[in-house]
Amino acid sequence: MKAFKLLVLSLASTAILSFSPTYKKIIVIDAGHGGNDMGVTYNEASEKQIVLGVASQIKKLNKSEDYEIILTRDSDQYAGMSDRTVMINKLNPEMVISLHINRTPGSETDKKGHEIFTQNSDASKALAQKISKKLGSCKIEEKNLHILRESKSPAVLVELGFINNKEDRDYLSSEYGQKEIAQKFIEIINEK
Repeated sequence: MKAFKLLVLSLASTAILSFSPTYKKIIVIDAGHGGNDMGVTYNEASEKQIVLGVASQIKKLNKSEDYEIILTRDSDQYAGMSDRTVMINKLNPEMVISLHINRTPGSETDKKGHEIFTQNSDASKALAQKISKKLGSCKIEEKNLHILRESKSPAVLVELGFINNKEDRDYLSSEYGQKEIAQKFIEIINEK
């Protein structure tokens, strides 16, 4: 009986120790705009809907045990820039990726593709290079934007394409396009 009690105690101790909490890295995906703030629009397409679709797909496709994806918004709600950066800084994530859509003046444009804006930090610029490599070569520029300036973690702002370019708009508005872009971001995150 004594041996049985020792065996049960040993197994219980092993089980408890094997379920010790693991540290998960946090990645913040900021879906720009939301609520009354539509961002850029073109007919029925709006920046706030497209970037929320991509952000939601990134979270959905995440299968990693090593990190957790946290969205600054997961529905059509508005959160001010200060609220977003306060949340980001409390979470202290490994990285912040803010998603947006571009637009030029006028109706249609030939200009297409993505652009990436960075903080004045090596980590932000290295993240931008990874994104550019995965999404395709693009303009990378340091900018003094609120989310980049106020985030203490490495952060980038990615303009995914131009809403007033038919090819970009059709791709970014489609479920296929949003899933494909999200998968590329998952691959970028997994490279870390």
